[in-house]
Parts: sequence; C-alpha cells; structure tokens
Amino acid sequence: MGNLKITVLGSGTSTGVPTIGCQCKVCQSSNPKNKRLRSSCFVECGGKSILIDTSPDLRQQALTHCIPRIDAVLFTHNHADHVHGIDDLRVFNAWQNQEIPIFGDAAMIEHLIGKFGYIFKPSLGYAGFVPKLIPHVVSGQFDCVGVPVTMLPCDHGPRAQTMNYRIGNVAWLTDTSGIPEATRELMQSLDILFVDGLRIKPHKTHFNLEQALDAAIKIGAKQTYLIHLAHDYDHDEFEKILPDGVKLAFDGLTVTVP
Repeated sequence: MGNLKITVLGSGTSTGVPTIGCQCKVCQSSNPKNKRLRSSCFVECGGKSILIDTSPDLRQQALTHCIPRIDAVLFTHNHADHVHGIDDLRVFNAWQNQEIPIFGDAAMIEHLIGKFGYIFKPSLGYAGFVPKLIPHVVSGQFDCVGVPVTMLPCDHGPRAQTMNYRIGNVAWLTDTSGIPEATRELMQSLDILFVDGLRIKPHKTHFNLEQALDAAIKIGAKQTYLIHLAHDYDHDEFEKILPDGVKLAFDGLTVTVP
C-alpha cells in the first residue's frame, strides 16, 4: 500500500473556531493553530486521494492545501458539519472528468440520496452544475478505490452511531462518545489515532478531554491527536500539559506513516 499521508483539513467542532460572536481568549487568538475549520481529513495512499467527510469548509480547505483531486469520499455520519460541503465535489468532477465514488453505511447513503436529491435523482430534472457521485454501501472491511479500509462503528450519544475508519495503521474517530469493544479490537497496533476530544466538560454525544485520554490509553496508539476541538483549547497552553503521546491536532497538520 506504500506510505500513508494524512492531512487534517479541519480540527474544529460544528461551529468552527473562532465561533461567531465569541469574545473568548481562544476565539480572539492570533495563533493560527487556534483557527479550526470543520472536521475533515485528506488521505493520500497508493496514488489515491481519499477525503473523509465533506465539511461546509471544503472549498476553503481544498484551496488552502492545494488538493489536486479526490478519488473517493468516506462519510462518517449525516450531521451537517460533516456533509454540507458535498456540492463542492462538482469542481473535482469537472477537472477530473469522471464520477467520484462515495462510501458509507446504509443509513448514511440513504440520507445523502434523500437530502441531496438534485445530485442523486436525475428524474427531478435539475439542470445545474451538480456533483456526479456513485454511492456505495459498505461495512466491515472493504476496498476503497484500491485502498483497504476498515469501518469502525462508534457511539455518538445514546441513540446514534458514527462510522469511523481505519486505513493502514491510522484511525480517524470523529464525533465519538463511546467505543464498543468489538471496534476497539479493530484498532490494535495503531501508529496514529485521531480521536474526538470536543471540550473539557462532559458532553452527551462527544468525548470530553478526560474520556478522550482514557480512550487513548486503552487503544495504545504510538501517537494520539485530539480532533473536533471547541474553543476550550488554547493550543499552546494544552500542548504543555497533555501527557506524552497525546497532542492537539490543528488545521494543516500532516502525518506520514509506513
């Protein structure tokens, strides 16, 4: 499979950081590592370019990081901050002159088809410049344009799940409030773990800092990065106090592993 390169396109929560109207220290910070777009990452592996989620900031992320193409998209769940940049995929269709396969569990694909009928239902007769996407329902281990991927179901509150992903020895766990034992067993021998650590105080549908650190210990990756971060975290201050092997992710963080 060759080397795996992961670029964090967005390390922020659903509101982004700075949050509109907020006057807190982090939102007013000039530190670029405290500027957090909505959650997404870009994976380069085996000559393929794979996007995890289409955040509402996809256009800005693609321009900032000079993303040349997208061969596939992995969707984690149907919340707006992970999906509503889907229309920006149409520009990649145009440049690449080809359709883009998208992957998710059955509920995810059903949601996309229902929510974005103008993309997936030609019978509606929408004549505009629309994305050309080919949906694939997947589970377990599957082939994503030649790259082996393992789906990692995680709890997202008491009544929902997020379908996260492992590629090689890297796992991306966004929007997570609990990790089933069966999923944890799929994350042995990780080099890199990206895991939701939304804020300091407890939250009903996300890990807080304490829970994220506990998950990091149990999973035992060589390096863990906290993602989906709210404005609780001043980057430089928390880098000094986090335990060894754990860091805050930031927009533009790039990690390469064998």
